Amino acid sequence: MRSDAVTKGVKSATHRALFNALGFTKEELERPLVGVVSSQNDIVPGHMNLDKIVEAVKTGISMAGGTPIVFPAIAVCDGLAMGHQGMKYSLVTRDLIADSTEAMTMAHALDALVMVPNCDKNVPGLLMAAARLNVPTIFVSGGPMLAGTVDGCKVSFSSISEAVGAYNAGKIDDDKLLEFENKTCPTCGSCSGMYTANSMNCLTEVLGMGLPGNGTIPAVYSQRIRLAKQAGMQIMELIRKDIRPRDIMTEGAFRNALTMDMALGCSTNSMLHLPAIAHEAGIELNVDIANAISDKTPNLCHLAPAGPHHMEDLNEAGGVYAVMKEISKLGLLDLDLITCTGKTVGENIANSVNLNPEVIRPVSNPYSTTGGIAVLRGNLAPDSCVVKRSAVAPEMLCHSGPARVFDCEEDALAAINGGKIVPGDVVVIRYEGPKGGPGMREMLNPTSAIVGRGLGSTVALITDGRFSGATRGAAIGHVSPEAAVGGPIALVEEGDTISIDIMGNSIRLEISDEEMERRRAAWKPRQPKITTGYLARYAALVTSGNRGAILEAK
Repeated sequence: MRSDAVTKGVKSATHRALFNALGFTKEELERPLVGVVSSQNDIVPGHMNLDKIVEAVKTGISMAGGTPIVFPAIAVCDGLAMGHQGMKYSLVTRDLIADSTEAMTMAHALDALVMVPNCDKNVPGLLMAAARLNVPTIFVSGGPMLAGTVDGCKVSFSSISEAVGAYNAGKIDDDKLLEFENKTCPTCGSCSGMYTANSMNCLTEVLGMGLPGNGTIPAVYSQRIRLAKQAGMQIMELIRKDIRPRDIMTEGAFRNALTMDMALGCSTNSMLHLPAIAHEAGIELNVDIANAISDKTPNLCHLAPAGPHHMEDLNEAGGVYAVMKEISKLGLLDLDLITCTGKTVGENIANSVNLNPEVIRPVSNPYSTTGGIAVLRGNLAPDSCVVKRSAVAPEMLCHSGPARVFDCEEDALAAINGGKIVPGDVVVIRYEGPKGGPGMREMLNPTSAIVGRGLGSTVALITDGRFSGATRGAAIGHVSPEAAVGGPIALVEEGDTISIDIMGNSIRLEISDEEMERRRAAWKPRQPKITTGYLARYAALVTSGNRGAILEAK
């Protein structure tokens, strides 16, 4: 065991003295030392219950013969960071989380890990750490929030975001806005739609790193506590069988994840996180394969913001395994891969049943015959950009209009709220990419303002930044190369025509090649917005969105 370095022999007497100071017994030090990585804090609604999850994990580990040792991981609430400088610090925490988990695990010679994340960058950051460290690891998330109810209809975080846009447009009054404010987020948990947190927790199941129910059992259900105990017990089985993350997160597992990404209609942020996790596992996951997978993968689920259903509905319908069972009927999944259950994918889903064909459409009656995400290319995005196709109004799947150009989110939002954006426009928000932001801010506020003003079926938005999973509409992000490195998005001028064909996977700036070259020759790099601290170091090392915004030493 790795922990022998700090528990066994005369050489470890000094280490054991320190364990004595912690109150560990001789018997505890003779067992495997299992790190429990707790993301609990008091400012992320999806993390406020993780202390209970962690206690259940510790119980499971102890029951199965291990010694649990808890240490923390940070987490930013994207909702609270939204719309101000705080959003620059969201994506960048993914690497802090992975690095700090590596440091704690290696410094203390831990034998295995149970990851307890829930929201946004916390899940991919810990998956990156798991792939990098390659010690036996299992995940158990804090679970999704229950949906709220307004006017007899279920609502989620995207509802309050769009209500703000409706209020600014004079479509609802103070009382109705307050009702949305008070009823949208009724419980703890990750926000109740298929947003980034729930997307990644579901894909953790698909990758084979979480037990069934990891992505869908609501945070407030006691079943979630039982799942945590089971995860604690199961990590001991993974130790005994020496099943490690890189045994589980193979190239086939990532192809399964991309396939289920399309079927579930996950957040476009998954197209940043899956390549970054794969990179840590020694696998280069090119986003170009997404379209090939999407072309043959039907979209079976329309959870908020794409449709009326929420995570609690998916859970009651049979969860992620039931969706996998449907997709497996088309032969699109590798069923022979080992998972954290100790069984194969095929064995895991063998007895799964679709209990609600309205929530999980059968493959014979999908929402669409192609997947929920599309990767576009063209002279405006030579290295690609991404759109959540399943959340786009049919009339916006093909659109051409004049560019309305803004060099930051704040300027675009002011124009939208000021009524300066009209039907047919293509809003361009640039210099918000991984380097240019820095930090690749989410653009939920501008997209929600567009939808809230009733423009969701007539106005497109493109950016070298990214979007919240709560975004819907013709919102195209991750434009690569980004403006800060001279990508073509930096060369767009007010009034230029931009043509978007989402079903044809293309995006084009309608100017001649000669004019593009003239503009490129005249372009000059801008001074960095931030020159000190972590964000400056991040900007110096980060790659483009099409590569997952991974960090590389120059």
